[in-house]
Amino acid sequence: MDQITIPDAAYEPHHTSSPTERVIHELQLYGHRPFADEPDPRPLPDEHTLRAALADVFDTLAGSFADTRLEPDLEDVLWGAVNLFHRGVDRVQRELDRNEVAQRISQKEQDGSEVKSVELERLTAEGITMVERRNAFEFLRDEAADLFEAHTGSSWRPRSGSKVNHANLTAAVIDSREFIAARRRAEREVLVPTGSRIALSGGLDFNDHTLIWDALDRLRAKHADMILMHGGARTGADLIADKWAATRNVTVVPFPPDFVNHSRKSAPFKRNDTMLETMPVGVVVFPGGGIQDNLADKARKLGIPVWRPAEGGGV
Repeated sequence: MDQITIPDAAYEPHHTSSPTERVIHELQLYGHRPFADEPDPRPLPDEHTLRAALADVFDTLAGSFADTRLEPDLEDVLWGAVNLFHRGVDRVQRELDRNEVAQRISQKEQDGSEVKSVELERLTAEGITMVERRNAFEFLRDEAADLFEAHTGSSWRPRSGSKVNHANLTAAVIDSREFIAARRRAEREVLVPTGSRIALSGGLDFNDHTLIWDALDRLRAKHADMILMHGGARTGADLIADKWAATRNVTVVPFPPDFVNHSRKSAPFKRNDTMLETMPVGVVVFPGGGIQDNLADKARKLGIPVWRPAEGGGV
């Protein structure tokens, strides 16, 4: 029998895949997946695509619930759909807060070394990415809120937190200190935007729609850039003013009482102080009680004009 010669290559041991091969294989299967400690370079979704997708979701839900026993629950379901994006804003905002703390610590630790410098650059890039993500969630929430109003006839309002939009803070910030300063400026501007600020206060059971709408229309005719500030209540004068603002496309900044840090009795009066700290150009007061009188008295002491439409007189 002839002897069969087996080449040495046949005895070559099996090699595990190299790190490079594993990375390439991962990219082929799953695409780019950034690590937890690096910014995500992928683009944000297209606004037109998101707007169309949201419209489809709300139309589908409304159509599916119509003429069924679930129709009475439609408003709660659509409210929850908007709230999903509102919660997303809060979650990314908390990440951004932690990122800012990390940037401040990194600033103090700068010693001229490349390692510390690269770390601060990474944190700054992460912060910019978080700002863009937050803005995207705010866009989704605001678009969904418009669809909620179109389907239900009611304005969407969060049960906690503020419905504000930070889109004026762009990703053009490249320096860590500039990033934090720009963020602080944007936070102040979005909470109390520039314009003619009008503070409004009225009782929780005051429901004279005609008087409130007429008064606000007269104020808006005088102040075209009007910013409306009120106590954020879901009944009475605040709610009516909120609906007026939504109809007239006027920016609203609610100032709800801080019952967490102040007592139930003092919180509304502390809120009056906070509202007046923005130095409104005028205060409009409708019938209510001691809270309204307190706001009017403090405004007069600051030289801010006070108008009580229920008592007559011009604006």
